[in-house]
Amino acid sequence: MIVLKAPQQKLLEVLQSVAGIVERRHTLPILANVLLRKDGEEIEFTTSDLEIQVRTQASLGGDGDKLSTTVGARKLIDILRSLPVDQVVTLSAAQSKLTLTAGKSRFTLQTLPADDFPLVNEAVDFGPTFAVPQKTLRTLINQVHFAMAVHDIRYYLNGILFVAEGKTLTLVATDGHRLALAQATLQADIPKQEVILPRKTVLELQRLLRDEETAIEMRFAGNQARFGFSGMEFVTKLVEGKFPDYNRVIPKGHRNSLTLGRAVLLASLQRAAILTSEKFKGVRVNLDPGVLRIASSNAEQEEAKEEIEVDYDGDAIEIGFNVTYLMDALGNIAEDMVKLELQDGNASVLITVPGQAGFKYVVMPMRI
Repeated sequence: MIVLKAPQQKLLEVLQSVAGIVERRHTLPILANVLLRKDGEEIEFTTSDLEIQVRTQASLGGDGDKLSTTVGARKLIDILRSLPVDQVVTLSAAQSKLTLTAGKSRFTLQTLPADDFPLVNEAVDFGPTFAVPQKTLRTLINQVHFAMAVHDIRYYLNGILFVAEGKTLTLVATDGHRLALAQATLQADIPKQEVILPRKTVLELQRLLRDEETAIEMRFAGNQARFGFSGMEFVTKLVEGKFPDYNRVIPKGHRNSLTLGRAVLLASLQRAAILTSEKFKGVRVNLDPGVLRIASSNAEQEEAKEEIEVDYDGDAIEIGFNVTYLMDALGNIAEDMVKLELQDGNASVLITVPGQAGFKYVVMPMRI
């Protein structure tokens, strides 16, 4: 039976859209596979890692019969990548094997039964559906993802907090040393819903979302979230736990502020970072009327000094920071200007973008 007959590029795009969550090594061998369900010319592709499930459909020709099977996702992708782009690929099924032919190339792949594939049990208590343009959600994730914790014992920090309330969608990420918040406006009023998306889910959404105005629909349940976009269905488990009260972390009423060019500040920090030590990424920032100074040093007694002229007439402040935290934020902001608000050498700095009330980034100081 011919399962599909399609251009290499088309089949590769479909497989790559669902294969991001597939691990090459897994305790359950079948989780390295993609589930294929064929009905007529339509084929449904599903992958799972028991926490996340991604599904999409494509019309790829072939016989009109029904078929359900699973085959190694990464192997199939590696084979397709190795073929010429303009090649027509045929996939046929016989006796628990799939055979892929393209030109004079032929590959026979082992399959595992579709009935053994562990699908995610989808929740029944989903809240109301709401939507934003894919471009908007992609921007929000890009503005906060870098502040997520990595393998933190406080597991609720290893992800992003999504809060939908009224006509506002808020995304927050923190690792305990810095916090990033980004907001967008929803088209309809939504009763308050608050969930924590796992880190792997966030990175996969970031990979899949397109920079376009077509909508992504979202629904949250007690332990699950569901997303629908670009013909894809994405279901994920949530992180259980209580996210910190981010409103208490964001400083209010700092009496000193300055606005300066993002690119100039980022370039100065990048240069100063060269002479910080690997473990100790500290830089000293001195702020005086009219001038911002950045200095760094390392165990070899090397040092770097940077100076930027600024429009500032507030208090003289000396404060230390992990330079990586500052560069992460500045590297993920698209606008030309940033605003820094400070109190003294012991309080967190608040970084915002002029004219964009929906973005806030907080960095705690460090002793140097």
